[in-house]
Amino acid sequence: MSGPELVSLLTCDLGAIVRGRAVFAADLEEHMAAGIGWVPANQALTPLGGLAEPNPFGPLGDLRLVPDESTRVRVEAGPGQTPLELLLCDITETDGRPWACCPRRFLAGALADLHAETGAGVTTSFEHEFQIPAEGPPALPFSLEAQRLAEPFAGDVMGALAEAGVEPERFFPEFAPHQFEIPLAPAPGLAGADRAVIMREVVREVARRHGLRASFVPLADPLAAGNGVHIHLSLQDDSGRALLHDAARPAGLSELGERFAAGVLAHAGALSALCAPSPVSGERLRPHHWSAGAVCLAERNREALLRIPPVVAMAEDERAAQLRLEYRGADAAANPHLALGAIVRAGLEGIRAGLPAPPILTEDPATLSEPEATRFGVGALPRTLAEALGALEADQAARGWLGPPLLEAYLSVKRAELAETAELSIEEACARYALVY
Repeated sequence: MSGPELVSLLTCDLGAIVRGRAVFAADLEEHMAAGIGWVPANQALTPLGGLAEPNPFGPLGDLRLVPDESTRVRVEAGPGQTPLELLLCDITETDGRPWACCPRRFLAGALADLHAETGAGVTTSFEHEFQIPAEGPPALPFSLEAQRLAEPFAGDVMGALAEAGVEPERFFPEFAPHQFEIPLAPAPGLAGADRAVIMREVVREVARRHGLRASFVPLADPLAAGNGVHIHLSLQDDSGRALLHDAARPAGLSELGERFAAGVLAHAGALSALCAPSPVSGERLRPHHWSAGAVCLAERNREALLRIPPVVAMAEDERAAQLRLEYRGADAAANPHLALGAIVRAGLEGIRAGLPAPPILTEDPATLSEPEATRFGVGALPRTLAEALGALEADQAARGWLGPPLLEAYLSVKRAELAETAELSIEEACARYALVY
């Protein structure tokens, strides 16, 4: 006989590891208002297993994990298995005040400030790439054979994601060996990041049920393509009117959109510290890797950090509703709430400063002359996590987004990772992180 069902109350931490505690499902209602106990120092745990030292918390303090009913997920299970049921939580002080180092609070604050200053709300969707390591040679990229070899996992995981309410749109093989991608449907800002957290855990759960292991590691093999997270973002006013589109302007991007994009590009180095934050992430973000080899804005160009995806004339949606920005410099080592919150903050900085429209790259950056390559930021992203953390520390605005406690905790966790992997080759580091993510 199986035991009583459990529900997990969870948070995604600074290293993008989902942690928490489980309660009896029958007792869940008792925990909805005041949550369950949590420890500040848990936010100083690294993805590699240790506690970062020094950290701003030490042994002091107590917190609460307060579940958000809107994030409740249940994925049923077959015979001999238990259902997956979870809720994502806000981390609060014991009196209910928001905790300064809560990632969901960080994103909620960024969204609130953007709306207060511009009247804009954010809709976002996340596209995740991941790998299911398997014996034998991989099928060809994007092939039907690769699709069919992924069954019955492929169908089961799409069904589980639909059951979880995260609205998966497609499942398809990608370029790297045993690599797949699942884009999610757009959702309002906080819900979009919540979906990204839930999606990863549901994929891992279904893989476990099949005796497999799904890895979202940014780079499994330094000689192959890595696993990215593409973050699509659009802006609307309270009536739902699209704010990024203006057919009279270059690429159809409105003045608000141009300034938002300019802000993201202006803070690209600091964003890398939050969006591509593992010691192996930088290896993926190189020119000629179809990831984010150029710190620029472009149309239909997969080498650009910030891309304007095509508007499809034959689609039912209006052109204005389709237009969005795609941030291509993230991976699954990033906490989705921190990553999206930082992108929103950077865009808001560009709007506040009235930054001019960035030039739009219209060709393969590999063909650019040296001056043009510099103008379009080819190879300008930090090459290592250490460089990215340095860019974050040097960016006064970005430091202000996080605030002292969160910044100190984040830098401590990431520097602990750097110290622990300092003697590893890139191949060894990739293998280590493949077991983490």
